[in-house]
Amino acid sequence: MPLHLQFGTDDLLRCRFALSPLCETHEAVRTLRRTDRHSYHLPWLRRIHDALAELDLTPLWLLMPRQTGYTPDFLGPPPAAAGGTGTAVSFGDELARVRAVDPGLARQEIARSLAGTPGAAESARGRAMLADPARAVRELADLTERAWEALVAPDWPRLRDLLEADIAHRARQLAEEGLEGLFADLRPGLTWRDGTLSVRTKSRTLLVQELRGRGVMLMPSAFIWPDVVSGFAPPWQPTVIYPARGVGSLWQRPTPGAAKSLARLMGANRAAVLGELQEPASTTALAARLGLAPSSVSAHLSALRDAGLLTSRRVHHQVLYERTPLGIALLGGGGGSQP
Repeated sequence: MPLHLQFGTDDLLRCRFALSPLCETHEAVRTLRRTDRHSYHLPWLRRIHDALAELDLTPLWLLMPRQTGYTPDFLGPPPAAAGGTGTAVSFGDELARVRAVDPGLARQEIARSLAGTPGAAESARGRAMLADPARAVRELADLTERAWEALVAPDWPRLRDLLEADIAHRARQLAEEGLEGLFADLRPGLTWRDGTLSVRTKSRTLLVQELRGRGVMLMPSAFIWPDVVSGFAPPWQPTVIYPARGVGSLWQRPTPGAAKSLARLMGANRAAVLGELQEPASTTALAARLGLAPSSVSAHLSALRDAGLLTSRRVHHQVLYERTPLGIALLGGGGGSQP
């Protein structure tokens, strides 16, 4: 059933983007148990194998239901500051907010989370969390910090670049197409109609949240694919976390001679068209960049799309082309090596 986020006039003026190293840390932890997310992250999984052996993530996993359920909001609160290019909030700042959470609020959220997993509240660890929520907050924050250092921090520059590139793209899209166009392109599970943003969820009940002037924070994530997550009741900022663009190429590095091999495989001009699509582009724009006739570029684009290497979508008067994960992998020469 969907979650309906109902916008008022003030909410339309208070939509902003952010990125969160704390959110990425928790989604990375969740990804370790979500095999449907592993396809894009195999090089990362290989890299962290030894570090993972030194971590006991059970306390965090206890509060992260595998399918449906609730994870305490205080564990990954929406960033307090905007996170556009060059202004990302630091992991230390975010973790300080976790450590400062009111124990009473923490207990409420822990109890709600444990109630969603049969037997969790009655387990020894569950009882300990409920009996001493202040201690639970400290221990969960300490464990989150160790997870950040082992799983995410070594790759954070690469992850941050991906997330900031997504925010830059979405900001341009918002300026050109408005909220309707922006929401339509985030994920199929999002729909915008008559001032209401509907987020498809795994919940069996219909949920409605009036924003009441709080607006919505939009936050890309490298690890959350294929889901879209929304929620965060007061006192937290309503937030929609969605898969960042380009996750398919995140861990890939071109192999030596990949460009020449690709040109031999599909021809120099067709390979050049595929390689030029670092971001969505039209036939006319590609023709101008490559110095080719638009008719020739159009034929190459059609062939690449038919082969499953590109997707296309209409935006106003033009059609934009974008590489698929298969196209990204082919361009990267396989991308199977570790980063």
